[in-house]
Order: sequence, then structure tokens, then C-alpha cells
Amino acid sequence: MQRRYITVDVFTDRAFGGNPLAVVLDAGGLSTAQMQAIAREFNYSETTFVLPPREPGHDAEVRIFTVNREIPFAGHPNVGTAFVLAMLAEKPPARLLFEEKAGLVPVEVVTEQGRVVSTEFTAPQPLKRMSQVSAEQAAALLTLSASDVRTDRHPPQVISVGLSFIAVELASREALRRARPDAAAFAKTFPCDGSDAVYFYTRDVPSGEKPLDLQARMFHPGASGLSEDPATGSATAAAAALLADLDDIRDGELKLRIGQGVDMGRPSLLLTRVRKQNGAIVSIHVGGSSVKMMEGTFNLAGEG
Repeated sequence: MQRRYITVDVFTDRAFGGNPLAVVLDAGGLSTAQMQAIAREFNYSETTFVLPPREPGHDAEVRIFTVNREIPFAGHPNVGTAFVLAMLAEKPPARLLFEEKAGLVPVEVVTEQGRVVSTEFTAPQPLKRMSQVSAEQAAALLTLSASDVRTDRHPPQVISVGLSFIAVELASREALRRARPDAAAFAKTFPCDGSDAVYFYTRDVPSGEKPLDLQARMFHPGASGLSEDPATGSATAAAAALLADLDDIRDGELKLRIGQGVDMGRPSLLLTRVRKQNGAIVSIHVGGSSVKMMEGTFNLAGEG
């Protein structure tokens, strides 16, 4: 059976930027083991598999795999998969609704003159604030010193809106650039509240990187050791929600422009907005552009 796939670069408006994603269409009949093997073959940070929805009124069931495991939710796979499905539609929909392990994920589709220009997901779960780690432990994960970690707004902490990460604020753009993952510290710290990755950011954005509000990076286990992710929508959503939770805005939106991937040569732009009413978060959104890169078909051995 011929199965079609399309790859896209997500959270960028130009080829070879952002975070690559493989979207496998016509995924019905594939076993979990086959999906995992295909994801490992693509060797991207994530691969999605599009299946018919389980419930009427939904648009698709979307399963998301890293090279190592299936995950309940992720950001750039939603943005990229929605872009692909909307692009393939005879008339792009204004909204898609995906069934995922973490829950239902709505994705808004923005078009201009009939062309899909961006997509924005809504996080499937409210912000969860879990275990805290010390500045020294967080710094060790990044091969930095405790003085590079800021704790005035929040301590290093596991947070989630569907997938968990340790979030760390750094004191300077220079420290963000200097960070390197430390395997021994990762092995000592993780797993922690379901997390195996660290998302770290700084408010110290130089004038040459404006109008960004934050610059961020993320380290996680890859196929052959620790890797860096060029754009992490799920961690960005959780971090934006955390900052909104700490903000004194009672009613309205906190909007942030967050850069990622710059220090690894794959610049990404993630646009976030967190809505609050009466001081409480009511919705969390992350969006951006995508670029179609490649498409093709494959036929698994034994499928005919």
C-alpha cells in the first residue's frame, strides 16, 4: 500500500529554518510499532500520523512520535499537521479539531487570498506547575553556573499544558548562547514528573534580535544522545502560560514573540497569546508559519 507523506519546516517562513516535521497521511492500518519505526527512519524530532477521527465532528486523530516514543501532545506537530491538511483541502478550513492522547486540540487556520499562511493551536490542558529544582541543579543540566540562572520571577520548575518540561530562566543572552547539555546531570535529574527535557529562555534580548520578547532553547533526548530542538511549541505554550500566571494582568491577553533555534542555525518564531479573565488563565495559544519542503510515498515491506 502506497502511503503519502509531506515534510514541512514549522515556525518559519523560509526553507531550512524552523523545526522539520514529517506528516504521514493515509496512516490507517499501521501498528504502533510500525509508526515508531517510521518516525525513527525520518529521524526528525517528531513525526505525525493522520488517521480518521474516532468521533463525528472532529477532523482527524493525530498520533505523534519522537524517535524514541509516542507522546500525548506537541506544539510544532500540530501547527505543521494543520498546515498540511489545510493546504491539501480544496477550500482551506478556518479551524481543525484533532484528537490526541492529551485531549482535543483545536487549530485555527489563517488564510490570505485562499492561501494558508499560518496556523495556531490551543493547548489541550491547563497549566500545571509541578516539582521545583534548585538553581544549581538546573545550571548543571546546561553546563552553566548557578549565577546564570534567574529565580526572581520563578524557580526552575516542571510545567506542562499537555507535555512536561523543566522551565529555566537565564540571566543573559550570553548564558543562553553558552549553554550545553550535560548527560550526567540529565541522568541524575530525569525523569521528573514525566519530563525528560529542559526549556530555558532569557528576557535579555539584544537590540539586533528585537522585536522578540524572549529568546529560548530546548535540550531533550534524541536518537543518539542529547539533542537540541529548534522550535518547541508545547514548551513555549507552557512557558507563556507560566509567565501569564505570574503577570498582574487580570483581564486581557499576554502576547509574546519568542525566538528559538537561532543558536543552532534554524531560526524560528513562535507567536504566543494567553487569555486571562478575572486573573485566571482561560486559554493558551501558540502559532506560526510553515513551509512545505518535500513530499513522496513509501510502501512498507509486506503491505503489498
